[in-house]
Amino acid sequence: MTRVVLADDQVLVRAGFRALLDAQADVEVVGEADDGVEALAQVRRLRPDVVLMDIRMPELDGLEATRRISEDPELSEVRVVVLTTFELDEYVFEALRAGAAGFLVKDTEPAELVRAVHAVRAGDGLLSPGVTRRLISEFAARSKEPERSPELARLTDREREVLALVGMGLTNDEIARRLVVSPLTAKTHVSRTMVKLGARDRAQLVVLAYESGLVRPGWLG
Repeated sequence: MTRVVLADDQVLVRAGFRALLDAQADVEVVGEADDGVEALAQVRRLRPDVVLMDIRMPELDGLEATRRISEDPELSEVRVVVLTTFELDEYVFEALRAGAAGFLVKDTEPAELVRAVHAVRAGDGLLSPGVTRRLISEFAARSKEPERSPELARLTDREREVLALVGMGLTNDEIARRLVVSPLTAKTHVSRTMVKLGARDRAQLVVLAYESGLVRPGWLG
């Protein structure tokens, strides 16, 4: 059973998500919150598997709530999916840096929402290749010149190559074809890279790939 907390200041949004998720045999909505402070309290008390977190909320916004969840060792198993009205919300990239596993637009298809909850529970990020390219191009280009991270020294040459490909938005199957290896081998490389870099999920690998200088905006067209 995947346990979910809904955090959104719009009652109708929460009601719609609850109705959809509670209709699934293997998903249970265990809590709701209408602001970031309450969301944080619910997460600490209920320890859900997944939090659907609106970015813009009163008291404490979803960005800061996500950061506090990500930084709390006792909540290391909690995965946050940020909710936004627009695909390129100005805060989405910051939410990923804060530790979100990915994001969904609020008008996403019902089947996609259910799939997303299961994917995040399994440790997968919610960043399609196209969205990854747009996000990095849009926001990373505004940042200062990245410095090569010393964390990269922990990786083998192949793992650095895999990290760069993840950062460019490639799926495991696409990485496998690019490197001429099996999909299982590609998945193993991605998993080992996550462990070595202390990344919670694939979304954080995308951010690390940019911030380490392995991926540059000009390469993502």
